[in-house]
Amino acid sequence: MNFIETLKLRSKLLFIFIIITVGLVVVGVIGTINLKSMKKNLDSLYFGSLVPVTELNRILQTYHRTLGSTLYKAKNAQISPDEVKSRIKSAIQSIEREWKNYEEHFKRDYELGYIEYAAFEIKAANNYFSRAVESIENGSDMKNLSLSSVENRISHIHQVVNRLITYEVDVAKYERKNFLVIYEAILMKVGSILVLVIFGVMVISFYVFKSIQSDQTSLEIVAKKLKIANKKLENASYTDSLTELHNRRYFNLVYDREIKRAKRNNSSITFMMLDIDYFKQYNDTYGHIEGDAALRSVAKVFKDLFKRPSDFVFRLGGEEFGVLFTEVDEENSAIIARNICDGVKGCGIKHEGSKINEFLTVSIGVACCVADEALDDEVLISKADEMLYRAKESGRDGYSITTN
Repeated sequence: MNFIETLKLRSKLLFIFIIITVGLVVVGVIGTINLKSMKKNLDSLYFGSLVPVTELNRILQTYHRTLGSTLYKAKNAQISPDEVKSRIKSAIQSIEREWKNYEEHFKRDYELGYIEYAAFEIKAANNYFSRAVESIENGSDMKNLSLSSVENRISHIHQVVNRLITYEVDVAKYERKNFLVIYEAILMKVGSILVLVIFGVMVISFYVFKSIQSDQTSLEIVAKKLKIANKKLENASYTDSLTELHNRRYFNLVYDREIKRAKRNNSSITFMMLDIDYFKQYNDTYGHIEGDAALRSVAKVFKDLFKRPSDFVFRLGGEEFGVLFTEVDEENSAIIARNICDGVKGCGIKHEGSKINEFLTVSIGVACCVADEALDDEVLISKADEMLYRAKESGRDGYSITTN
């Protein structure tokens, strides 16, 4: 079944559809052929045997009911001579027509001898009755007609024809018996083929659907892995690899969203810009590896302080960080800024290149306001940057805040 394994899902469904269609067509063709054969046997049974019996019976009835009855009535002067002649001629024509139809049916070689004999007897009987017509035409008195002679003639022809009837009935029984045998054989053949086709379709369907199921499982696994990979990729695209804080790209996305949300709720919003004091000197003194470690330590301070889902901390670039949060007033924003400064200094990261403290410190610019429709989206950033500059001018290791 390697062929099936190589097919794609749509091709597999098309393949099984074609298999089922072909199978049904094969069954239909075989069924049609066998039904035609069955019809041929039925024709042989009914039209080859029963119709001839009917024709022979009509011949006998014509002899008994028409010819015999007519001559009986003629002897008793119950009908006129002209009517007698008309009835006898009509009856003879009817007998000859029925016999001709009978002879046209299929006859086996061994039947022909008796058929010829029966034909001869029928012809003789018809000649007998034709002479009766000639006698009437010659003016003979029908009262002198011998009914016993008529009865003997009819009785003899009855025996001849009845023997044919008996033979045709026996043939019909024989053909029916053969037909039933053939019919049962056909049913067995068609049934066997149908079972084989259905079994074949089921086997192929099993492998096709098994392959489809395997493909579906593989697709689900791949889709799940892809979803995880996409999530990781999305997180990576929005995360700073060094500090594991949000990056500037995510800041650009979140900042606009939070400003709009604060405007809708008419709530307070705070943005902080932070800078590590004398970080260039720190790198010069301790090297970039230690500088990266210091950045991670500062980032941990942020992570410990900001736990709410609505708090966002970003590494905007180099030693510059940003913090954005809502629903915090000016007083509490100032407290948070002071805690950040104390938290960074509390890490005890030695900084011999600092001009203000023996440990690593930060300066913070804080912009806090109540958002309304008049708020310019860039105001918070520019105000926070202005306050950061003021905090540095004021001696660093501290913050400067504005609500304007």
